[in-house]
Amino acid sequence: MKKIFNFVVVALAAVALIGSVSCSSEPVKKQTGIQLYSARQAYSDIEATLAKVAEAGYSAVETLGGPTCFGLEAADFKALCDKYGLRIASTHAVVPYNPADLEGTMEGWRKLFEGLKTMGAKYCVIPGMSFGSTLAEMEACCAFLNQVGVVAKEYGLMFGYHNHKGDFAQVEGQTILDYVIAHTDADKFFIELDVCKTNMGDADPMHYLKTYGDRIKVLHAKDEGVLGTSGDIDFKEVFETFYANGAIDCFVEYELPFEIGEDAAANERNLAAMWQGIDDCNKFLQESDFVRSCEY
Repeated sequence: MKKIFNFVVVALAAVALIGSVSCSSEPVKKQTGIQLYSARQAYSDIEATLAKVAEAGYSAVETLGGPTCFGLEAADFKALCDKYGLRIASTHAVVPYNPADLEGTMEGWRKLFEGLKTMGAKYCVIPGMSFGSTLAEMEACCAFLNQVGVVAKEYGLMFGYHNHKGDFAQVEGQTILDYVIAHTDADKFFIELDVCKTNMGDADPMHYLKTYGDRIKVLHAKDEGVLGTSGDIDFKEVFETFYANGAIDCFVEYELPFEIGEDAAANERNLAAMWQGIDDCNKFLQESDFVRSCEY
């Protein structure tokens, strides 16, 4: 009888083990984030927009602006994102650089950072700016950005810049983005590399990932359409190099160029296509074995 009892116990344990292995084989949902500019045509109802973003499977957002977002105070916007299980990981925002009033400019940054601290953000990213039309102007701007980066750290934030295709133009023989990287400090200022905008600027994203890997802390996963559909960007190589550099966080940016107009039927079709693209971009991240879960 004892032998039979022991056999039953072992058999039940084996069944339980098989069951646990079966359950653990289910794919684990990765943490992914999206730049809310991707859904700009739906801003009129920001709560519905956040609900749709969460429904598409994203766990974090990179918002726009601050210290208020979409007309909401920082705490209220955070509460709305919390309602849908979305972490506010970053924002795209800028306080215009005014060399004639550096004190006032810095005060603007402090107010912005205070709002982002309330939101629980990790990053604050300038979405694009003019660094100057001469190297002397660019050098002064970079020096000031280093100072802003010091202040950002006081609020627990990392401070950086998102490139556009124009950042690969030259000023006095110097490529703008390369100059900015060379004249800002790694512990104060990072680059959020938009691989699509880099490509559109006739530059090679892989060159920047390999040359400035220690400065590129965040990736904008973007294509000319749904991720991976253009064939212009080797996302496997991009992500693997990005991770090899010690970075982990990325945000989807999806652009479907249309404007909300008076044709209600066209608006409905365009919005449906926009949300489908946003959903498909997350599926690309979830289903690509070379993409890791972010750590917002």
